[in-house]
Amino acid sequence: MLLWCQKSRFYPQFITFVRGVSRSGDGYLQVSFPLVYCLIYPEDGWRLMQLFLIAFSIERPLYLILKNTLKRRRPPQVVAHFTSIVAPADQFSFPSGHTMAAFLLAGLALMYQGMLALPLYLWAFAVGCSRVILGVHFPSDILAGACLGTGLALGVSQLI
Repeated sequence: MLLWCQKSRFYPQFITFVRGVSRSGDGYLQVSFPLVYCLIYPEDGWRLMQLFLIAFSIERPLYLILKNTLKRRRPPQVVAHFTSIVAPADQFSFPSGHTMAAFLLAGLALMYQGMLALPLYLWAFAVGCSRVILGVHFPSDILAGACLGTGLALGVSQLI
């Protein structure tokens, strides 16, 4: 898979698209989605906002603890002749914070919108794939981020 990622870099339009998908997971959507939802559905929106605040106040510390405890090196540090296209935000690879936050958002949206949240899951999957293609994560980092984000969404939704 990493070899395919290396070869895909010869397609500039593809890489531009992948960078955009990756940037969409930087956190802006995770902040704006609950705010917009509150404006559209005021009664339901405040409960969702509470869930988001609780969930993301757990997600960020959990992500940092795991990353700094496990200290998994990134693909360019492990795979010979492999480089990343973007500079990672931090030093370690496992789990993917972008993917974890994206799947957390999709999971919480699923609690309120059911199958209407499917586009968010597709987006979350695309965010994870983009991180591998850009060379900053291994596929297992993405899988762990997706499982942690989804699990956290399910767990927090049981609280409120």
